[in-house]
Amino acid sequence: MTTVVKSSGSSSTNSRSVHPLKRLLDYGHKYHQQIWQATACSILNKLFDLAPPALIGIAVDVVVNQQDSIIARWGVKDIFGQFVILSLLTVIVWVLESAFEYAYERLWRNLAQNIQHDLRLNAYGHLQNLELAYFEERSTGGLMSILNDDINQLERFLDVGANDILQVLTTVIIISGAFFFLAPSVAWMAMLPIPAILWGTFAFQNLLAPRYADVREKVSFLNSRLANNLSGIITIKSFVAEEYESARLNRESEAYRQSNARAIKLSAAFTPLIRMLILVGFTALMVFGGISAVNGNLSVGAYSVLVYLIQRLLWPLTRLGNTFDLYQRAMASINRVMNLLDTPITIHQGDISLPIENVRGELLFDNVTFAYKDRYRVIKNLSLEIPAGKTIAIVGSTGSGKSTLIKLLLRFYDLSSGKIVLDGININNLKLADLRRCIGLVSQDVFLFHGTVAENIAYGKFDATDREIQNAAKVAEAHEFITQLPEGYNTVVGERGQKLSGGQRQRVAIARAVLKNPPILVLDEATSAVDNETEAAIQRSLERITVDRTTIAIAHRLSTIRNADRIYVMEYGQLVESGTHEELITENGIYASLWRVQSGLKLVDD
Repeated sequence: MTTVVKSSGSSSTNSRSVHPLKRLLDYGHKYHQQIWQATACSILNKLFDLAPPALIGIAVDVVVNQQDSIIARWGVKDIFGQFVILSLLTVIVWVLESAFEYAYERLWRNLAQNIQHDLRLNAYGHLQNLELAYFEERSTGGLMSILNDDINQLERFLDVGANDILQVLTTVIIISGAFFFLAPSVAWMAMLPIPAILWGTFAFQNLLAPRYADVREKVSFLNSRLANNLSGIITIKSFVAEEYESARLNRESEAYRQSNARAIKLSAAFTPLIRMLILVGFTALMVFGGISAVNGNLSVGAYSVLVYLIQRLLWPLTRLGNTFDLYQRAMASINRVMNLLDTPITIHQGDISLPIENVRGELLFDNVTFAYKDRYRVIKNLSLEIPAGKTIAIVGSTGSGKSTLIKLLLRFYDLSSGKIVLDGININNLKLADLRRCIGLVSQDVFLFHGTVAENIAYGKFDATDREIQNAAKVAEAHEFITQLPEGYNTVVGERGQKLSGGQRQRVAIARAVLKNPPILVLDEATSAVDNETEAAIQRSLERITVDRTTIAIAHRLSTIRNADRIYVMEYGQLVESGTHEELITENGIYASLWRVQSGLKLVDD
């Protein structure tokens, strides 16, 4: 199913004012036929489910009136023959009821599975296309709550609730019609509670809606806390913060519990109130209908049918509380999922293709300015030219904008002004996949996925052979330590690669970049978090893979970039110095000061 992306924030806002059920039906338009089939089976099942009371009435009529019974009027006067016909009708009714029950169960449950499957994939796919700022403003746990818990809530409603609502409505219509047909004089008494019940149901629905929206928000906060704590378990343990985090989790869980309690307090009152209204209708029919039967105005068979039907009509209404409870939870969840799907994508695709084999790797940053949302400018009117196949380095203090440049190059964000040009083409006009496919990123914060070493090296080139994976590992000087792992390349690295050391993770990341073989290589503090021996090994591998490849190296350790073709120094989002290592040392500026500090040389007065 293709997700329709809103082109502006205003359209997104308008869509959020639409009722969540309509948003769901609009989303699931390709399932309309299956919805109608499931609806028809639910209604037909209820029709045949309501038939036994009529058969009981006919049986009573045969016993009481015999040759003057309803069946006798069909031409069958023999009592035994009448009961044979009645038995055949009973078999047909029960078989059809069972068949339609099987059909609606299967249709609704498969529908629930199909919609939740598509919804989860579409929501995740849409999420992947959103700009990086969206993730920075939201917690992982909150997004997980939407993709998992909220979608599961919808599934639970479609499994059970949709069918219950349809069958209650069918029951009300069919039995109301039967009452007015069989005993119009007393039917209004039995029907008297129904308007009040329906009004109460919708009133409760309106009262419950904001309470369940609050429940969904609180569970999102709770999931966020859990996800955050599990990711930071090492920090928690090292700072002996177990009790502190347990207390914080207790507050989030208590807020969720209290939010649920407020919703339950209201929803639990629904059924007892409905029972009192039902009592009015049941008592009225039993008394006045009985008097009517005694006076001969109503047959005994009809009276027995009506007494039985009133229970079939009114008692199921008590389940409306549970059904609408499911409904409100599902609608609150649907709003959250649809709001995610309606979030506009701000990083738009270009339409120019650039096959990786045609990329030379010539880059131009032309008067680039950028500011994060609601923050000051991080990059200010920066211009920088990087010739194809050359290695340039960018250094500077923390917060000077070095890593932001890389995010802009990869189009994780779009520029505030200016342009970035690759081989003469504005990167905004390139297809995102083509742009990112030609850039290999090795960062300080290496992320390895839960899986084998081989799977992580082949990430991005998923069809790589074992030989290609091993050759890439050898270039990255990772092959030796990998072969010493318990299962070699098939060793599972654990979540985020926690079973490997920092240096090992770094070398796996470099092997991943080697295998990708991009024309542009970006090294973002690639050796800053490793020991000297590992740094030397990584440096040797980097020297091999940067040959004839456009390379951008961001580094704090100046020793790792001293051989770069050109070094740029950034401060406060601007380029303040540039030149080779020797030229910058001679200038005796910021770079020279940093070099003297890192190399242990005595500072010299300018």
